[in-house]
Amino acid sequence: MADGKDETFELYDLRVEVTAPEGGPIYCGAKPGDHFELRGEMLFLPEGQGFSIYSLASVLPLLAAKQRPTHENDWMTTDAEVACPDPNCSTRLRITRTGLRRFNHSDTTAVLLPGA
Repeated sequence: MADGKDETFELYDLRVEVTAPEGGPIYCGAKPGDHFELRGEMLFLPEGQGFSIYSLASVLPLLAAKQRPTHENDWMTTDAEVACPDPNCSTRLRITRTGLRRFNHSDTTAVLLPGA
């Protein structure tokens, strides 16, 4: 804690999993069930599994927002699937909030909180 003030904040852990309709064409090299997890700012892949950089690029801009609490009516709360960037590929990337993790401001940046 900085100067005895609570400096904590919470982010959701996320799981991003590949889904595809039965028999749908897949061109991104993924298999249904392939996934990665995001814990804080760290991305984790299961050992031996890859993930297309193009698929990652399509979902990456949404992850920071999906990690944060959102209003129940916000589309960011309700919408959880992102299409593969290849329009001919049938895969989707499903983003699921899996848990809540607590962080300290001073452990994540050198910038002081106002009034610190």
